[in-house]
Amino acid sequence: MNKPKVAFICIHNSCRSQIAEALGKFYADDVFESYSAGTETKPQINPDAVRLMKKLYGIDMEQTQYSKTIDKIPAPDIAISMGCDVGCPYIGRKFDYNWELTDPTGKSDEIFIQIIKQIEEKIKQLKMNIL
Repeated sequence: MNKPKVAFICIHNSCRSQIAEALGKFYADDVFESYSAGTETKPQINPDAVRLMKKLYGIDMEQTQYSKTIDKIPAPDIAISMGCDVGCPYIGRKFDYNWELTDPTGKSDEIFIQIIKQIEEKIKQLKMNIL
């Protein structure tokens, strides 16, 4: 049986969507394939996200992920917007979910960790919904 492909989408694919891809692989790789993408890219993943994911989960996103546009990933079965506080990208179809997560870029570690933990919970819920 093929696992569904889940795409986590943000404008820049440098922070929340990258965290969701990493946590999707970490917690739900047995249930769905995780991808992240944006409508624009950044030269690197958000350094605070990289640092905190290493600290909290031992995941080095810089080793396994990079900022990419939606045309560089397989067509998703499920498309999830990270939140439209920075503008919703158009990916050629409607989003299945909008997680409405605040962008933690430039904020304190405490706020960053809150967003990471929200993404973790949403990944676990999505895994249960797909099972």
